[in-house]
Amino acid sequence: MGRVTVRRRVLRIRDGVPSARPDTLAAEEPMEIRVGGRPLTVTMRTPGDDFDHAAGFLAGEGVVHAAGEVTGIRYCAGATADGRNTYNVVDVGLAPGVAVPGASLERNFYTTSSCGLCGKASLDAVRMATRWSVAEDALRVGPELLASLPGKLRAAQKVFDSTGGLHAAGLFTADGELLCMREDVGRHNAVDKVVGHALRSDLLPLRGTLLMVSGRASFELVQKAVLAGIPLLAAVSAPSSLAVDLAAESGLTLVGFLRGTSMNVYAGAERLQPQPVG
Repeated sequence: MGRVTVRRRVLRIRDGVPSARPDTLAAEEPMEIRVGGRPLTVTMRTPGDDFDHAAGFLAGEGVVHAAGEVTGIRYCAGATADGRNTYNVVDVGLAPGVAVPGASLERNFYTTSSCGLCGKASLDAVRMATRWSVAEDALRVGPELLASLPGKLRAAQKVFDSTGGLHAAGLFTADGELLCMREDVGRHNAVDKVVGHALRSDLLPLRGTLLMVSGRASFELVQKAVLAGIPLLAAVSAPSSLAVDLAAESGLTLVGFLRGTSMNVYAGAERLQPQPVG
């Protein structure tokens, strides 16, 4: 298995005084995801929870929706010319009847926010792929509970303490109980790992839950939440305009700049109790 952290020697300067010392960094390595032996995509990630990552990625693309649609996930042996297993190539087997991703083996799906699709096309693609409606979810939460989530997420981060360089995603109950937390150099990877864990545990759709992420809320993160059936996404930083559009159209509650008791609710404010003024 790849290492989550690595050590590198750095030159440290404090108050003009230089010193050489080792530093702990978050590891970053490529992972190739294959479906039925066919290469599908390569993503840069922090090693760990790779099977959850692969399953969550496919769930985020609308390829799979339940544990029974995945027959197995394995590391590919002989991934290098000398036959070594690098643990950086993962192959996912799909159950009979589950459509294999399109003929092109490059990642050219509707999901990536940098794929060049216009906003309307992106929103329509997600709407067609969504199996569950988050708009109908009965989740209601108070601002006080939301205010407690960043602290709980931070407290659960172990690798961040030693590196300071990882994003986190945490899945919470409506009562604020942490169900699952994953870390990664990519915030979208951390979300994939959380959703993949839920899918492999046969918990989709994730009705009545909240997803808390470090960093900003992009279109891609909102989309992953919608496709997993999560009705509320909160982030410590700003959302993008297309993320807000997708949240509003999908009925997802989107909270940004969640810091202490301060927050902005960009969509789905009706889920907050007591109801916000104005």
